[in-house]
Formats: sequence, C-alpha cells, structure tokens
Amino acid sequence: MAATTPQNAGLSAVPSYEQEQSQARFDALIEQDSRIEPRDWMPEAYRKTLTRQVSQHAHSEIIGMQPEANWITRAPSLKRKSILMAKVQDEAGHGLYLYSAAETLGTPRDELNDQLMSGRAKYSSIFNYPARSWADMGAIGWLVDGAAIANQVPLCRASYGPYGRAMVRICKEESFHQRQGFEILLALSRGTEAQRKMAQDAINRFYEPSLMMFGPPDEQSPNSAQSMAWKIKRFSNDELRQRFVGMIAEQVKVLGMTLPDPELRFDEETGRWIHKELNWDEFMAVIKGNGPMNSHRLERRREAHREGAWVREAAAAYARKYENSEVA
Repeated sequence: MAATTPQNAGLSAVPSYEQEQSQARFDALIEQDSRIEPRDWMPEAYRKTLTRQVSQHAHSEIIGMQPEANWITRAPSLKRKSILMAKVQDEAGHGLYLYSAAETLGTPRDELNDQLMSGRAKYSSIFNYPARSWADMGAIGWLVDGAAIANQVPLCRASYGPYGRAMVRICKEESFHQRQGFEILLALSRGTEAQRKMAQDAINRFYEPSLMMFGPPDEQSPNSAQSMAWKIKRFSNDELRQRFVGMIAEQVKVLGMTLPDPELRFDEETGRWIHKELNWDEFMAVIKGNGPMNSHRLERRREAHREGAWVREAAAAYARKYENSEVA
C-alpha cells in the first residue's frame, strides 16, 4: 500500500461549513459501523491515534522476532527448527503488512523505522523479557501469542479499513503460533521431571507479563475509551484481559501445570475472573526502556538495519533503473 497525503493537511484553510460536513460524514460512517478508507476525510486525532497504534503493532512484530530467532539453531529437532523458522518468518510478514497499513495514514516507513530505532516509538513490553530455555518458546506461543489473539481478533473489525483487513490474515497465522506453543509445552509436560520443571518455570515467568500486554487497567488507560468510541478497539483492556484469563485457566489443566496466581478464581456473583494484582510499576519501567532486554533488543534492531543497508540500496537502484527504462 502506497503512502497517501493526509486529507486533513491545511485544515485552517478549509471553510468551517466543509469541516462540519466532513466531520458529519465521518461520524456517520463510525455510527453505521462502516469502514474509513485512506482517502476519506478523518479527524487528525483519529489519524494520529491510528498511526501510533498500527506502527507500535508493527514494531512489536519486528522486535518480537528476536527472542525466537535466537532459539532456531538450538531447537531440539529438525522439525522444531523448521516450525520455529516459519513462525519467525510469519512475524516478519505481519510487520510488513502493518507498516504498509500505517503508511496509508501518511507517515513514510523510513520515518516509522527511525521512530523505533531512536527509541521514540514503543512496542509491546513483553518482548523486553529474556527467553532463557526451549520451554520459553512454548510459553511465548501459548501465553504471548494467545494474548495477542485475544487482543487482535476484535481488531479485524477495526473502523480503519487497511488495519482491519491486515488483521484478518495476521490472526489466522497467530492461531497456528498459539497452537504450536501449546504443543511444545504439552510435549514437555509429558516428558521427564526436568522437562516438566522447565515448562512450569517458563509459564511462571511469562504469566504476569502476558496479562499486562493488554495495557493498564481501564481507569488508568488514557487512550482506550476514545479508541472504543471510534471503533478502532471493540473491548476495553480489562475486558480483553478477562477473556484471556478465562481461556488459559482452562487450558493449563490440560497441560497438568499451574498458573502462578494463588488468587485466581472465577467469581460467580460478578461473573468475572479474580486474579492477583499485577505489577504496574514494573510495566511502566519496561515501557520507559528499563526492562531486562530493552537496550539489547533496540541495539540488535539497529545492527540489523545497518547490515541491511546494501539490500535497500540495491533495491532502490534497481527501482530507479526500471523506472528509467519504462520512461525510455
């Protein structure tokens, strides 16, 4: 998808009546649960919110390749290597879909990349935790990708067309990733005592960070309510977290493992899952760049960008040559 010029550029020069008419059309599309497309007029705040959310999602897919790519050569069998390699390749594709969607909002991909590598843009906090064992590949697939699915399936109905359409394919592939992670843990849970301990340790470490992937509690989330009003999001952070907890509370029984949450229970009176208080101070510290792997992840991304310079230069040279031959 090619980048487009924001339709709101120079709004101060647009007559007030036309602004009101454009806003009315936008509001009607949202109310009708229709899609906003790149060439449609949209409020600048809507464009800004989407650019932030879609680009952060893209950054998360790209950074998220790192912990799993580090385990490809150490996977316990050729089958496991090939599956993990395919998964990492999928994540790269997801990042490209999402960068393309973000570009339709008017921000070039080079600028989006620069925001990430300079530390000005954020990505999911979960990828700033280390992957210490093979069982972590299972925990990441089951818990991290499981949380991603719970969050992203409603985004298939996002009000912005390019984002919603990209999410349809991404969610189909993420469902395979989640099954792959669960299968790794299932195999380990049926193995030796050491393998079972390794699986339980991975679950213990990734449980709380995966619950925090949905963002802070609703009363502390500055953007959630507006995103829901614009129908970018369909459910609040806490609603999505509830869905996820209910899912994994049942699935962990199949594994014969436990979740590291002595307070976890279903409250019949409220119809809600009760879980332990999450460490939101840690969450904010990681978001601000002080997590266990923040500096490492960003430096590895910068290194990869530098090493790939010759590929970008060659592609650009080929594109110029092709354009010149077409003109001739």
